[in-house]
Amino acid sequence: MPISQALVTRYFQLISGRQFAEAERELERVKQKMQRTEWNRGYFRALYGMYLTRKSSATDDYAFFSKIDMTDKVALHDYRKEFLEHMRNGLHGDFDRGYFSAWADCMRILTRLNLGSPNNKSAEGKIETLRSDKSQATIANFLKEAKAKENEK
Repeated sequence: MPISQALVTRYFQLISGRQFAEAERELERVKQKMQRTEWNRGYFRALYGMYLTRKSSATDDYAFFSKIDMTDKVALHDYRKEFLEHMRNGLHGDFDRGYFSAWADCMRILTRLNLGSPNNKSAEGKIETLRSDKSQATIANFLKEAKAKENEK
């Protein structure tokens, strides 16, 4: 039985959105549904490696996944073509072809996701504030002002 593309697509959406608890559950579902072959083992190891790399807070200079710009559709498409070439290469074993297939699938899904610009931190649900900029509004300042106004009444 081949790996469910719906599960894998959902998994890539979750790790790109940094929803690690749900991504881990999806990864476990993928593992339970796949047959025990070398190709599937390589595919799963790539998925697991993506999860670990994306989850780690430190940027690893050697990890491919931490270096790519997920908003650069052209680069993602080029990466996908390169991974497909490796997947089709007969010199690679089944494990390696499965591994490269997972990466090709990942690049395909990432090109279809709308992740916003890399400088737009609100796309990941985070708001970046500069502590040195006193004029920048923050939730903490808003709450202080609201509390002060309440105390005045």
